[in-house]
Amino acid sequence: MLNAAASAKALKMLFRRFKVVDIDKLSQTLQTKSRMSIFRRLKEIGYLSSYTHTGRYYTLAHIPQFDDYGLWFHQGVGFSRYGTLKATITELVDSAAAGFTHTELNNILHIQVHNTLLTLVREAHLGRERFGKAFLYVSAKPDKAAEQILKREKLALLPKEAEPIPVTTIIEVLIEAIHAGRIRIRPTLVANRLSVRGVPITVKQVEQIFAQYGIATEKKTV
Repeated sequence: MLNAAASAKALKMLFRRFKVVDIDKLSQTLQTKSRMSIFRRLKEIGYLSSYTHTGRYYTLAHIPQFDDYGLWFHQGVGFSRYGTLKATITELVDSAAAGFTHTELNNILHIQVHNTLLTLVREAHLGRERFGKAFLYVSAKPDKAAEQILKREKLALLPKEAEPIPVTTIIEVLIEAIHAGRIRIRPTLVANRLSVRGVPITVKQVEQIFAQYGIATEKKTV
């Protein structure tokens, strides 16, 4: 096992080469099989565990460049500003203007969250309301939940994608794409941002505008 100074140096070199690593690489780098010792060394310099892949991957705390949802993805591995998957979902739902459906959370987090949502509802960390054919997940705080449900009901009355997209809405979508800069941009993210601001838009409409103006859905290109 390397001493503290040598461990810090070795870890920094490792993460400069690989932004995300698993326990095996950490074990080889620190020359120990003791998980307790590995995590003690990681804690000394600050680290994060992935919320995907059952927390099997690690990165240093300063490496992630989090998006508007507090998420960062590297080669399919997801990390959250809020730590665990349960903490992340709770924060996302609680701060959402109109709550989130199961499908919306799947798209945002890039993983299936059904079981985690059920656990959070049972533990009273989230509320759940039937909304059409789906469940709407809302804050556990009654007043906040009532506001989210009302907002969702208003959004449900917005024009459908079959109707022409107003020029002003197209401009709003393009502005959001420009503001994203090099940050990974997804139609779901743009639609949610604009909906919160009261702009009537759907994910399919955003995808249509992206296709029309040649904007990549994974990251914005100019």
